[in-house]
Amino acid sequence: MIELITTAESVDQAKGLIRAGVDTLYIGEEEFGLRLPASFSREEMIEITEFAHTYNKRICVAVNAIMHNDRIKEVIPYLEFLQKIGVDSITVGDPGVIHLLKINKIDIPYVYDAHTMIASAKQINFWMKRGAIGAVLARELTFEELKTIAAQVTIPIEILVYGATCIHHSKRPLLENYFNFTEQSMPSEGLFISEPKKPDSHYSIFEDMNGTHIFATNDVNLLPYLESLVDVGLTQWKLDGIFTHGDDFIEIARLFIEAKQALAAGNLTEKLIEQLNGQLISLHPKERSLDEGFFLKDPNDVK
Repeated sequence: MIELITTAESVDQAKGLIRAGVDTLYIGEEEFGLRLPASFSREEMIEITEFAHTYNKRICVAVNAIMHNDRIKEVIPYLEFLQKIGVDSITVGDPGVIHLLKINKIDIPYVYDAHTMIASAKQINFWMKRGAIGAVLARELTFEELKTIAAQVTIPIEILVYGATCIHHSKRPLLENYFNFTEQSMPSEGLFISEPKKPDSHYSIFEDMNGTHIFATNDVNLLPYLESLVDVGLTQWKLDGIFTHGDDFIEIARLFIEAKQALAAGNLTEKLIEQLNGQLISLHPKERSLDEGFFLKDPNDVK
């Protein structure tokens, strides 16, 4: 069964995504989760969770931040809160958090999410044996690598089918340091960096309490390849709306929902794929480009 997972930037957008037919919402607080479109308050998380459950949909909460000593002390009350409100799962990348779940008998299923590190079936199976109910694959994997991994695991593995790809994360406030050094005020959004020898490069960059995050020039769009994913057993699809806002993101989610339904009915034709993909391109932010990421690359060419 195909599971469609999306981020959410507001309570209203979260409800719109649930009404549209998304299976799982991915939300959280900035203090404990990385690269979220919004940091929700506890009250908002309760409201979203209750709303999703009335539609028999699921809530997955990001607890995948890099936990230093100061933050690991605060994570137990947060996990207890998430258990109390009945979230369905969390994403975790720090083994220390997994340890705290177990010794404090906090009963929340976890998905292992160590960002770029999850690139083999052996690592996924290692964490499966230690209780993980799923894993988030690295974004820099080719289809050939994905096929090999999918054939060797027994838990769901999440693949990004739409959205931005983070290519660098530093805990340091690099933007703040730069703008302080140059004695300029720092814009709140729209920042990017480029390579001097690649004038077309456009690496989005932003800073939050978790540090500095840099994203690939092109956002990922695997809508034309969904049938190939299903054929090899990759049926947990993630849509990340960190740079796609409001109703446009909901409408893009609807396109994937329509493709999912067409696949289930056996009538996802080339014509329909072309039509849905054209609509996605028209809804995608004009200032951001799209491609298939690493999906079609030869593994030998990925350096």
